[in-house]
Amino acid sequence: MIGSMFYSCKQKTIAPEKSIAQTLSAHVDSFVFCKNKLIASVEGNANEAQLQQLFLQARLAYKKFEWAAEYFSPATARLINGPPVEEVEISSPQVFEPEGLQVIEGYLFPKYNVAQKAELIRQLKMLQVDCDKYKSHFDNIDIFDWQVFDATKLEVFRIMTLGITGFDDPLSQNSMIEAATSLESVRSAMAYYTNKDGENLLKKIDMAVAYLKKNTDFNFFNRAAFITGYGNAITSSMTDLEKRLKIHVIKYNRLLNQDAKNLFDSGAFNVNAYAPDEPSFVTDKKIALGKKLFADPILSGDNKRSCQSCHQPEKAFTDGLMRNTIFNENKLLARNTPTLLNAALQPSQFYDLRVTTLEDQSLGVVQNKNEMHGSMTKAASKIWKNKTYRQMFSDAFPKKYRTYIDTFEVMNAIASYVRSLISLDSRFDKYMRGDKTAMSEEEINGFNLFMGKAKCGTCHYMPLFNGTFPPRFIKIETEVIGVPQLAGKNVLDSDMGRYNIVRVASFKHSFKTPTVRNASRTAPYMHNGAFATLEQVLDFYNKGGGNGLGLKMDNQTLPFDKLDLTQKESKEIIAFIKSLDSK
Repeated sequence: MIGSMFYSCKQKTIAPEKSIAQTLSAHVDSFVFCKNKLIASVEGNANEAQLQQLFLQARLAYKKFEWAAEYFSPATARLINGPPVEEVEISSPQVFEPEGLQVIEGYLFPKYNVAQKAELIRQLKMLQVDCDKYKSHFDNIDIFDWQVFDATKLEVFRIMTLGITGFDDPLSQNSMIEAATSLESVRSAMAYYTNKDGENLLKKIDMAVAYLKKNTDFNFFNRAAFITGYGNAITSSMTDLEKRLKIHVIKYNRLLNQDAKNLFDSGAFNVNAYAPDEPSFVTDKKIALGKKLFADPILSGDNKRSCQSCHQPEKAFTDGLMRNTIFNENKLLARNTPTLLNAALQPSQFYDLRVTTLEDQSLGVVQNKNEMHGSMTKAASKIWKNKTYRQMFSDAFPKKYRTYIDTFEVMNAIASYVRSLISLDSRFDKYMRGDKTAMSEEEINGFNLFMGKAKCGTCHYMPLFNGTFPPRFIKIETEVIGVPQLAGKNVLDSDMGRYNIVRVASFKHSFKTPTVRNASRTAPYMHNGAFATLEQVLDFYNKGGGNGLGLKMDNQTLPFDKLDLTQKESKEIIAFIKSLDSK
């Protein structure tokens, strides 16, 4: 271990990670104290203001060890501060009931719901089991230096992507103070590793904390200024410090590269993160082969339809249609053609998340009787007979003896091409990297609204602006928003979405949250193509989704209260969305 050289004389014998673990354990104790005080106050019939204040104190106590809680045991963190909705694991049918601080917030804000007193107490007492797990971990499990750097940097990313958007405190909206508390905890951990060389990092954190504490109004907080002026500088300095200290880092395959200085680095994201295995990783030869296959109707049942027939490069890999047609019929397909740009940066595919790899996505489309009505096995056989393809497959998938083309090789080649379709170099990205001329004032205002008052950023998470949940990016979310059959026709679309896969009632009409990057090029919108323009989409959200239109959806996850965006604000948000376009 390194870092102990930076201790004061009194602490010279204690390694940084040991002291950090002790501090984390003490923070858990403080959280338990706040939680128990809140329970006693509820049982003692304290007034609404007192209970709300005690709850806010408990949340701040949690924020002091959130960076470690989320890193070392994310499953437990979900139980303490997860979303207040049912969750279903992508890899299994297991259903998780909502519990924890966000559920508790709903009983106390905006008004204390006395009728739910018993359930409120039950929820608070359930937190003890999770706290015991963390106490056991921090008291008994070794924490390594590289993990401290990794976890605290992820926490700064969490603040930028979730904390300042009000994601986990949508009702109390104490977001900036909570973010400041989280950053102060990060500072405490980093202080163990900073000698005179690293004092600049601590100063940057102090400045960010001061900015957050000074600017606490949720609707008017300048998120663009905070990220570009403070957040990016902090994570860059943390990365540099780790390298200067020559900390041995254990690398592992994940979407956000461990050495990314900020979320907008050109190489921040790993396109191979969701590949089935290392042999499936992208190569130039696989990409070239996949591009040729993508445009070749040889994969379809009648040799007439290719992947590119619907995912057209000049239309941002969509087709510009409300819905395309069923194979060899004039009837419409059930769903709109989504863009493939950045599809590699999401852990599940299709609107209902029914597959987890791009390989399985290609198989599903080729063999879907309504889409390409083909057979991957027959296609591989036809491809083998083509001399050019035989050579390209031999180059892309070297084998000592080749007598056939494997179906998985076809799937992996197509998937590799899709993995190459990364579009993260928009004017917005340039602005976030430091080019202050890249965005207009209108677009910057739109970003701040998107991430704040309009609540778009609590589902379309920055920087990918899809439903892939930051900063670990290991799951992707679906939402129930109540899309109508057509714009202006207030009749709920009949497609059940993810419910057809998981058969959990709360997921009826639930669909993947798509990216809004390149959205100005991918109209029409929604799973059924109901909305032709971004203006129609924003109007739908502004009214509160399906429930706001009177469609009466009990399981809607989109807040159905009106956003009260002005015409000017809506225009600014659309201007920001257009700044996300890449060539």
